[in-house]
Amino acid sequence: MIVYLDASALVKRYLVEPGSEDVARLVAAAAAVGTSLISRAETSAALAKAVRMGTLTREGGAAALQVFRREWPVFIRVQTTEPVMARADTLAWEQNLRGYDAVHLSSALLWQEGLGEPITLATFDRQLWDAAHAQGLAVFPDDWPT
Repeated sequence: MIVYLDASALVKRYLVEPGSEDVARLVAAAAAVGTSLISRAETSAALAKAVRMGTLTREGGAAALQVFRREWPVFIRVQTTEPVMARADTLAWEQNLRGYDAVHLSSALLWQEGLGEPITLATFDRQLWDAAHAQGLAVFPDDWPT
């Protein structure tokens, strides 16, 4: 299985929250794991927010960030090219997505097309999950959590 993690799924590798164990199992079972380059900034921002909100201590956040930065080179990083952005432009409008969610969906779709193999898009964002499902991607979690 090839897995694409959006930032909402990726951050669960570094924060203990609902879905973290599921993401860990998914990544462990994957033959390849990728994400968009934008996930680097999004994940760091999510960790900083967890510190601001008191979910993590400053030291805990810094440690999580250090682990994330150490692991970053292991992920396949889908480049944010003009074709990715052009498709994201269309997807944002057609699927009523926020900008970065459209970039994630575009990245996963183009990666899948380039590989010629199915990709599972992991996200904990309902709009992106629905849009990925509508575009024919396998999605994780299989059913939207209620």
